[in-house]
Amino acid sequence: MGQNRRVVVTGLGLITALGLDLNESWDGLVNGISGVTSVEKIDVSKLSCRIAAQINDFQPKDFIDFKASKRMDRFTQFAVKSSRDAIADSGLVIDDSNSHRVGVLIGSGVGGLGALEKQHTRLLDKGADKVSPFIIPMMISNMAAAHVSITSGAKGPVSATSTACAAGSNAIGDSFEIIKRGQADVMIAGGSEAAITQVGMSGFSNMNAMSSRNDDPEAASRPFDKDRDGFVMGEGSGMIIVEELERAKARGAKVYCEIFGYGMSGEAFHITALEKSGSNVARCMSLCIEEGDIAKEEVGYINAHGTATPLNDAIETKAIKKCFGEHAYRLKISSTKSMTGHCLGASGAIEAVVSIMVINQNIIPPTINLDNPDPVCDLDYTAKVRQKKNVEVALSNSMGFGGHNVTLGFKKYER
Repeated sequence: MGQNRRVVVTGLGLITALGLDLNESWDGLVNGISGVTSVEKIDVSKLSCRIAAQINDFQPKDFIDFKASKRMDRFTQFAVKSSRDAIADSGLVIDDSNSHRVGVLIGSGVGGLGALEKQHTRLLDKGADKVSPFIIPMMISNMAAAHVSITSGAKGPVSATSTACAAGSNAIGDSFEIIKRGQADVMIAGGSEAAITQVGMSGFSNMNAMSSRNDDPEAASRPFDKDRDGFVMGEGSGMIIVEELERAKARGAKVYCEIFGYGMSGEAFHITALEKSGSNVARCMSLCIEEGDIAKEEVGYINAHGTATPLNDAIETKAIKKCFGEHAYRLKISSTKSMTGHCLGASGAIEAVVSIMVINQNIIPPTINLDNPDPVCDLDYTAKVRQKKNVEVALSNSMGFGGHNVTLGFKKYER
């Protein structure tokens, strides 16, 4: 127990529009492939945005008991799949000897929106007595964590975060702190989202937050570009196995990297917008770096929140300059939302996995579609093409509606 426990990452799981597992998704990311296509499974004909980064060919019956899968919303199915992959990748065996020291913490912005919509339609069409008795345990946003706990056997701390687009990052950061203070030895942590639904698409589109570049889906998500016109929604899940170092070493686990910091700050400003100075985001990054006793000049890469909305990208750029000063111009930055879309509550977890892979592979994924850089976005966003770079320290930024800022810090593991 105590505050000096070092925390490492020993397993990764990823499912995005680019692929159904870590290797497929990473391959798409480093090769600059867009996962954005036209939406055809639901009626979006009246919306200004009719595109999304959708996951196709996903068959839950391939890895979940069929009956159990029918009682899960899609976001929960994604979480079960990516967590199983992460557990397998880590070589972790959960049994009676350790299950009480293994926990689960998974974030989701909106939870089971698809299940809610389906049953609401049933209510209107067929009456109250025809609504599924499973609707509540399908839609509530803690059910990804619950089902991962049930399917894995993890009996340690089991919880969920729901801080909008920062939810996955908060889940990983909270897991880091839980292990540091000795409440668990291992946490299955991440985020999952499946909000490409009638209500999800309609709400964001009618807010004028999403791109209307419907005729060119692959070029629609363009963070930091002068012609950006909003985000493109994605879906998916990112999961990591967060583990106390000595335990990982004792079982001979491979170590992807060490987690060194977790910064949080609030905007106290607006329900959907960042405060324009960027000071709160800059403070969030600084707090993360300070926790790890890292010099700012050691940071080599930032996976930006980079949504491709006009305000977000300009303010995040300003915040990076405020935090890093002249070093901001030496940083490699990328927004992988240009390829995966914005996966809402899962985005921070997906991008944490990407940041960990950057440290592990020494490859920076590009920001695609950055054809005409915005003059106010004048940092190195790794435009269009991946770059080789030895990255010792990486940050991953997330910002959620309501003013939730999170920065996660990762560094190369040194014995």
